Amino acid sequence: MGRFVNSGNSAFQVALNSEIYVDKTGLLAYTNKVMDTTAKFICNSRPRRFGKSITADMLTAYYCKGCSSEEMFSSLEIGQAPGFTKYLNQYDVIHLDIQWCMEPAGGPENVVSYITEKTILELRNYYPEILPDSISSLPEALSCINTATGQKFVVIIDEWDVLIRDVSTDLVVQEEYINFLRGMFKGSEPTKYIQLAYLTGILPIKKIKTQSALNNFAEFTMTDARIFSRYIGFTEEEVRMLCEKYHRDFSKTKHWYDGYLLEQYQVYNPKAVVELMIWNKFQSYWSDTGTYEAIVPLINMDFDGLKTAIIEMLSGNSVEIDPTTFQNDMVNFTCRDDILTCLIHLGYLGYDQDTHSAFVPNEEIRQELAKAVKRKKWNEFLTFQQESSELLDATLDIDADTVAKSIEKIHNEYASAIQYNNENSLSSILSIGYLSTMRYYFKPIREFPAGRGFADFVYLPKPEYSRDYPALVVELKWNQNAQTAIRQIKNRQYPETVANYTDNILLVGISYDKKQKTHNCVIEKYSEK
Repeated sequence: MGRFVNSGNSAFQVALNSEIYVDKTGLLAYTNKVMDTTAKFICNSRPRRFGKSITADMLTAYYCKGCSSEEMFSSLEIGQAPGFTKYLNQYDVIHLDIQWCMEPAGGPENVVSYITEKTILELRNYYPEILPDSISSLPEALSCINTATGQKFVVIIDEWDVLIRDVSTDLVVQEEYINFLRGMFKGSEPTKYIQLAYLTGILPIKKIKTQSALNNFAEFTMTDARIFSRYIGFTEEEVRMLCEKYHRDFSKTKHWYDGYLLEQYQVYNPKAVVELMIWNKFQSYWSDTGTYEAIVPLINMDFDGLKTAIIEMLSGNSVEIDPTTFQNDMVNFTCRDDILTCLIHLGYLGYDQDTHSAFVPNEEIRQELAKAVKRKKWNEFLTFQQESSELLDATLDIDADTVAKSIEKIHNEYASAIQYNNENSLSSILSIGYLSTMRYYFKPIREFPAGRGFADFVYLPKPEYSRDYPALVVELKWNQNAQTAIRQIKNRQYPETVANYTDNILLVGISYDKKQKTHNCVIEKYSEK
């Protein structure tokens, strides 16, 4: 066994030994399907803490020569698939972790030469008669072995984009690395010696520079995951099963860690879910991944509309974006949408492919984004947060006149002239206005199924604040009076459903008069008859 060539199955065994392992080996059925076809070049990008390295270790354990992995996989999902053993432990596997290589290589400028030298040295142990000392190119070495023996290789590169992300301003390092990738994977010769290539990292393939080197790769990303959707993070079904096993509150788990929308799957952050199951603490497990270092420089760019977009998303709204302009690096940002798309790939935002919109996926990320924004010390944000706190206080004090005036002020300042007289605009303004609820309440639930219909907004207090903060049931009316909104709340029995969570409930009716451009409000304390 080598470090880079045929490194064995021990790394994946560590994952299987862990207290919690969620079976993702079904992915192997897809990689088996595309082996030695034009679809054999795969690049799967996903955020930190979403199982990139475990997936790379799994692929290595399954395909690697020189180890016996049948028992390891036979009880897992892939073990039940037809042809399970056809590709099992049949190939020379080259597994590279670019992040790890940076330290022993002595820095990013030496990574390519380090990988090349060490991998060729290991290959000579397997093919001593085929690789003369004169060969110093890894692609050439693989080509020579294939020509002499017909042997094809599985190449797995973990953190493939670290030099693109972390050394983005060093053009010499970038050029050398891109040429290395081009030699490994592009052209007719690599097609002969590559059985399967799997790259995993955080960013998609960089446009312009690396695209020409890797444009034969099929990409699966956080904005378009396709077949990889259920293998990126934990699915809702998997989390529900874990909650049952560990006796955790599933609905609360969903509030905290759900929200990444990939195709038809609601995807949860696996690292956070595992920590919750083991320690039973609902909190952010994101802080140890360099949140501020990743987010604050992006926020500092302050492109037009960026601040408003972040406020909207923190408030529970979605923001339409165009993710196609992003250059897939950490340097070439030209607009608001580039920043938001980058935050999607980093895992700080979710993305709805159907509506082309970004959103804050869950409570964990909402807390981390709020901390990052505060650290930036946006005066506008701090001022807005103060105004929002005053609006919440007025609501809790049942001061309907002040609530109406506050909503009207926010509507005037944050709704564009085009969207001002729009019912969806009023909904957005309401959620923005109640931004300060995020400290005490979960993300607002829009179109909450209750009684005989759907409440416009329901704010449920976090358990630790449920004694002091009531649930808020909010109904909006367009060109009708606020008392009509209150009657609808009562007639359709919205509070009865909310009472399953708490019996401390405020009913809030808000109306907007399109002609007068004025708002009215009625607030009542719910009392069960």
